[in-house]
Amino acid sequence: MTILTASATAPNAARTGVIIMLLGMLMFSLNDVMGKWLVATYSVSQLMVIRSIAALLVLSPFILKRGLRSMLRVERPWLQALRSLLFAVDASAFYFAVAYMPLADTMTYWLAAPIYVAAASPFLLGEKVGWRRWTAILVGFAGVVIALEPSKDTFSLPALIALVGSAAFAFALMLGRTLRSTPDTTLVFWQVVGALIFSLVGVAANPAGWAPVDGEAVLQLGMLGIVAMLAHILVNRALKLADAATVVPLQYTLLLWAVVFGWWFFGDMPRPTVIIGAGLIVASGLFIFFREQQLKKRGRSV
Repeated sequence: MTILTASATAPNAARTGVIIMLLGMLMFSLNDVMGKWLVATYSVSQLMVIRSIAALLVLSPFILKRGLRSMLRVERPWLQALRSLLFAVDASAFYFAVAYMPLADTMTYWLAAPIYVAAASPFLLGEKVGWRRWTAILVGFAGVVIALEPSKDTFSLPALIALVGSAAFAFALMLGRTLRSTPDTTLVFWQVVGALIFSLVGVAANPAGWAPVDGEAVLQLGMLGIVAMLAHILVNRALKLADAATVVPLQYTLLLWAVVFGWWFFGDMPRPTVIIGAGLIVASGLFIFFREQQLKKRGRSV
């Protein structure tokens, strides 16, 4: 009877997972819009400090439920610290880049992160990658180059920082694979703490960059952290309700929202080269993902 019930409810759970994943991507996109709007007034470090504090407040019930002591006892602490640092660089670079670049341009570089992971995994994780995935990786890198459109006019500091940030994000994802036995709450907790410490160092290095804030500004900056945390919670929930093969490809809706919100709120339109490059990146990322899923089902890793 239990098996029949579980089988009958599985399609409903998958549909719910898809809806929740789409909502999570929308929340991430709203976080990007808010960040682009706020960095026009506040420094990246100030934004990150208040965002991190707000995120910790949202996390506090989960932390209390698990116990603070369990948060402090982690496996391989140096890798945890490196992962937190990489995520801090990733977030800071994103907010810096999005202050100067259209949302769609910036998001294109970040969507290339799974391609970087696939390219580096044979060397850093010892995973085997066959010729099909190597071909997809090369296509994805071609997409990055086309989107970047390297020249003295387009190869700007924000574009370079975007590449550094997306690479940091990719390596943080790889460390997440290595630390997969660590509970999600612990990973998110140290990710937020790392961002807070990193941004406090930035504030100390440039105290003049701290703009005066009133109650409304604190609320706006705090909402940035709350929206980001809700997005993470929604994505984690979606992955528990539906197979990764069903919901993970929906992350590419971020690019659609970036184009729509960039045009709607900021009057930005992506360059033709960005659209072409993004198409190659998305196609490459989807091929790599589904190829990995196929190989897992076969019990192979080549």
